Amino acid sequence: MLIGEYNHSLDNKGRVAIPAKFRAALKKGAVVTKGLDNCLFLYSKEQFAIIAQKFSALPLSQAKARAFSRHMLAGAMDVEFDNQGRITLPEYLRSFSNLKKKVVVAGLYNHLEIWDKTAWDKYKANSEKNSNDIAEALGDLGI
Repeated sequence: MLIGEYNHSLDNKGRVAIPAKFRAALKKGAVVTKGLDNCLFLYSKEQFAIIAQKFSALPLSQAKARAFSRHMLAGAMDVEFDNQGRITLPEYLRSFSNLKKKVVVAGLYNHLEIWDKTAWDKYKANSEKNSNDIAEALGDLGI
């Protein structure tokens, strides 16, 4: 289970340290891709295979299904950990998510999100301000 929020720095080579508590779940390999809300998603290879399988089952005849599959799959890249627990984020993904020097790595159960710290703080403040409305809307989903 990947949970928690951690502040890290992006170095000048595009590397970011992944918290040690998450590395065990990612030791067999990881995949980073474009996420939603302009963050990056980091999955274990096993979890990404499950997600990719679901995308491959979407109907090719639906434009939105094709677009979302392209968003998640075409932008994906395998990443490896160096001896210091860092991964290198490719330039096109750093650009997509507007990553600067300070980043947040957030655990969301089956994947991690990597955010620019300023964007994360803004998103989190808005979500916390609207948490009652969000919770009420999720009631319809059985949560």
